[in-house]
Formats: sequence, C-alpha cells, structure tokens
Amino acid sequence: MQETRRGFWFGVAAYGLWGLFPLYWPLLKPSGAGEILANRMAWSLVAVVVILASQRHWAWIGPLLRQPRRLALIAAASALISVNWGVYIWSVNSGHVVETSLGYFINPLVTIAFGVLVLHERLRPVQWAAVGVGTLAVVVLTVGYGQLPWIALTLAFSFGSYGLIKKKLNLGGLESLAGETAFQFLPALGFLVYLAVSGTGTFGRTVPGSYGWGHTVLLALCGVVTAVPLLAFGAAAVRVPLTTLGLLQYLAPVFQFGLGITVFHERMPAARWAGFALVWAALALLSWDALRTARASAVAVRAEATAEGVAVSCATAPRTGPLR
Repeated sequence: MQETRRGFWFGVAAYGLWGLFPLYWPLLKPSGAGEILANRMAWSLVAVVVILASQRHWAWIGPLLRQPRRLALIAAASALISVNWGVYIWSVNSGHVVETSLGYFINPLVTIAFGVLVLHERLRPVQWAAVGVGTLAVVVLTVGYGQLPWIALTLAFSFGSYGLIKKKLNLGGLESLAGETAFQFLPALGFLVYLAVSGTGTFGRTVPGSYGWGHTVLLALCGVVTAVPLLAFGAAAVRVPLTTLGLLQYLAPVFQFGLGITVFHERMPAARWAGFALVWAALALLSWDALRTARASAVAVRAEATAEGVAVSCATAPRTGPLR
C-alpha cells in the first residue's frame, strides 16, 4: 500500500510537471522555437548520460546496437518526438497554450484509433461512442477556429504515433530517451554551432538589457526539465495500476488548459467551449469504461483465486471415509 501511494505521487509529479511546461518555455525568449528545441535535444542527452553514469547502467547498449530493427524504431520515435517538442514549444511561445492542451486531451482518442487501425484491436461499444463524440468535437472546433485545429491534431497524432512505436520497441523510458536523444544530438549540435557562428544564437551571449548568463543556464536546464518528469513517470509506472496512470495523464492537459485561461488570458469563444466540452465528455466515457473493466477484471481474478483455493483445500483435506 505504501509503494502504491508513493507511485501515485510520482505520477502526480510527472504529469504535473508536464502540465506546467508552458510556464518554462516563455522564460527562454528571445530564443526562437528552433534554438530552444535544439538545446532541449542536446542537453537532454547530457542529462540522461549523467543519470546512466550514476547508475552504471550501460549493459543494455551493446545488445541494442546489434538489433537494426530496434534502432530503426528508435530513429522513427526520435523524429516523431522532435516534431512534437518543436510544435509544442512554438505553440506555447506563440500564444496557443489552450490548443496544446486540446492536443493532449485528444491523444487518448488517437491512441484508440491506432489500436483499431494498426493493431486490429476490437473496441467495446462505450469506446466507439467516445471516438464518435471526439470526432464530433473536432468538427465543432474546426467550425469555431475557422480551420482545422492543426496544432492540437499535430500534437495528438505525433505523440500517438510515438506511443505506438514505443509499444513495439519495448524499451525502458530512460533507455529509450537516451537512444532518441542520441539520434537528435548531432543535428541539434550542428544547428547550435550554426547559430553561434552566424551570430544569431543566444546561448552563451550576454547583451545588456536583453539576456545574459541566466538565460544560458535556463537553456542548459532544458535537459533536466525533460529528464525529471520522465524519471518520475518511470517510478510511477512500476508502482500503480495502468488504470490509475490512465486517469493521471489528464492532469497535464488540465494544467495546460488552466494556464492558458488564467495566466496567458487566451480567448475561449462559445464554439471553442462547446468543442472542449465534447472532448471532455468523450474522455469521461473512456475513463468510466476503463474503471468498470478494471473492476470487473479484479472481481474475476479474485473469484478464480478463491476457486483455486477451494480446490486445493479439497484435494489436501484428510480423508474421513473407511480405509480400503
């Protein structure tokens, strides 16, 4: 019970930190989204290498390097998460925090769609209803925005595709991040060198009244900011049921949505509220169905264990009948 409680708070920390990211990226201005992304890629690898060195956890690298298929999957995951990070950073620093939250609200529905289309999974009726309501929400939001909510859809589909690849990859979170950022590192470093040589970068430069060494430190901390919630998530994943993690994942977009409304004062016309309400209704259906299914599975497992216990007791009970 104590481990489960610790796991719950690790999960809250992970998703809470992810939800607070919109407060961090604006601190990195006047750096553009491309420079911030490159720093995040480069410094994330540095942070992960430090963690791996502290744990002396290198044995997994050799076998992985001898598996071209898994390396190709890591490269694909690296490309997808690069798109996700880049769009997210640009969106936050361009005043679209609410729409980024929409992307992560929609993500569970995209994951379900991939399960049907790619993994050929069968959906329960409630899940079909949730997908239908979510599709209607996108239509309503498209009318409200006057165009497809491309930021939200890009974030949802890039992260959904990333999750699908991670499922096939079957590699731990820290090891996977190390592999992905290893693929990202050289292009990121090359871009940062280009910015420095051309004089358009902000890392390590001090201009009075604009940015200084504090700004450089914040850019370097991108790696820590990326690694810490991932470590918290890993600690939660081994301690709490998947249903609990599934519900905790909504913390991040809830925080993002709240920040977009209260801190960044983004507009929410009636059509946008209607679209978000439909998305939340779809997620409520999914959550109810997941909890109901988990409860039914737990009851079935207990009943099976009880039946096995009774069978064992009967088999081992002393015979009281006449000897033969």
